[in-house]
Amino acid sequence: MRSRISPSALILWSSPFLIVLTILLSILYGAKNIEISTIRDALFSFDPGNVNHQIIMHSRFPRVVGALLIGAFLAISGALMQGMTRNYLASPSIMGVSDGSVFAITICMIFMPNSSSIEMILYSFMGSALSIVLVFGMAILLPGGLSPVRMAILGTIIGTFLSSISAALSTYFQVSQNISFWYNARLHQMDPELIKLAIPFAVVGIVMAIQLSKSISVLSLGEEIAVSLGQKTTLIKFAATFSVVILTGISVALVGKIGFVGLIVPHIARFLTGADYKWIIPCSGVLGGLFLALCDVLSRFLNYPFEMPIGVVTSLLGVPFFLYLIRTRGGGTRE
Repeated sequence: MRSRISPSALILWSSPFLIVLTILLSILYGAKNIEISTIRDALFSFDPGNVNHQIIMHSRFPRVVGALLIGAFLAISGALMQGMTRNYLASPSIMGVSDGSVFAITICMIFMPNSSSIEMILYSFMGSALSIVLVFGMAILLPGGLSPVRMAILGTIIGTFLSSISAALSTYFQVSQNISFWYNARLHQMDPELIKLAIPFAVVGIVMAIQLSKSISVLSLGEEIAVSLGQKTTLIKFAATFSVVILTGISVALVGKIGFVGLIVPHIARFLTGADYKWIIPCSGVLGGLFLALCDVLSRFLNYPFEMPIGVVTSLLGVPFFLYLIRTRGGGTRE
């Protein structure tokens, strides 16, 4: 009798093929279409004087690699947040985590304009941590503040507040042009050197997330059940939050704020793989990377030959999904 391949195993085993196909699509299509033979030549016999080779190696390839990585980071962060809090509306954008990173980068650019790239990443981490502390702190203090809808509202309020302060400061100190990059994510301006700097941090965040996956599965059953099974819930939540801070901070430092990836993708992964975070977290990473990279390809054709901002594309998909969750799940915690 043949053994049935599980959806989670299928996603992970097919991921190399899907990633290569996505990279190929992203390089081939855009304002200027490129032939497959040109891609082959650029990879194996790069000619600095060839404009197409320059576009491939210095624009489109870093762009799709960045999209795959950032989509994975945001999706894993969303999966961790949803499992840790049992809140199906939790994600870096909804909970204000991304806005906290942009706020910290704004402060950095105003008062420490000569900061290095690595310092910018570290300040982004600090901003992510600040917003998480504010949202959860207020949720704990307010009656019923830990319910999904109220936490989403608190996250939106905190995110809007930090975003407004950032906008006011950037306007007053006349750096709004520089700050606009982080509010209007531009994958086509991806810095390959910054990606290299971010990789070690990303490895730490992803390894932590995978190591925590079994504990998150238990924690997602409820605080009391987790404690009764011997889980150190406070330590697990702290470690998961640290991973979210790292992955979200890197994402914002690399390309700016991108919404809804961390909300949509973990739900898709959970629907396909079940309730075990041992599979949800890695599958979210794969699906998140593919999702954002394909959204980036789509953004090139919605207003062809001009490009639609990637945030617009993810919002077009994310807002209806967000409203669907509120309507179908109401205000209760995830069962």
